[in-house]
Amino acid sequence: MTNIRRPAVAGLFYPDDEPRLRKMVREFLQDADTAGPLPKAIIAPHAGYIYSGPIAASAYALLREGRDLIRRVILVGPSHRIGFHGIAVSHSDSYATPLGNIPIDRTAIEKILDLPFVKRLDEAHSLEHSLEVHLPFLQTVLDRFELLPLVTGFASPSQVTAVLERLSDGSETMTVISSDLSHYHDYATARRLDRATSAAIERLRPENIGDESACGRVALNGLLYYALRNGLTARTLDLRNSGDTAGGKDRVVGYGSYVFE
Repeated sequence: MTNIRRPAVAGLFYPDDEPRLRKMVREFLQDADTAGPLPKAIIAPHAGYIYSGPIAASAYALLREGRDLIRRVILVGPSHRIGFHGIAVSHSDSYATPLGNIPIDRTAIEKILDLPFVKRLDEAHSLEHSLEVHLPFLQTVLDRFELLPLVTGFASPSQVTAVLERLSDGSETMTVISSDLSHYHDYATARRLDRATSAAIERLRPENIGDESACGRVALNGLLYYALRNGLTARTLDLRNSGDTAGGKDRVVGYGSYVFE
């Protein structure tokens, strides 16, 4: 029997109604003022769509160039629900959203299961939003693709790098790192902190990105190490916070989107 990971935050972080969700994502993408070649990897935020959707769309708009090319997406995000050591894969055969089901790349999972820090842990996936909120964007900008969803627990950036080194081969593979930036500072402080984080990303300086800089720091820094090893460059596409989109300015969350080429 097929094992499907059902949506956990549909109706909370994004609409659970297929027509409304499709319309919202398409409008975000239409409003995205970004241009450039198809990237090798992106970083995008994972908050509720009214807060971070426009910023995420700035990166996803570039992936439309790969609609008929990209066949595998490595999606890496942090665990918000449970604590565990290492990087978790799922037993699921597919991830579901209101837009349909996305098949899991079982072959890719088998390629990394021998790494001592990779484990099957469905509990890390079942309620986790950091991966789920990206799926409707991927389903809108890409055609047929398989997903490799990875949740990081108490892991190191070098472990993420090791996974990417094994799997990020060829133009058919896209890597998506899921991370928000600073949390719950006032607007001016958040802007200052998030500008510093963006500068560190553009300069490929993982040592300058700490726990308070980005909730997805482990995966983000893993990508930076991978970029250093493989000659990629990074640029910022969009940098805003919840005070710019749909919230007050006394306690904001920062959001950035970045491409690696």
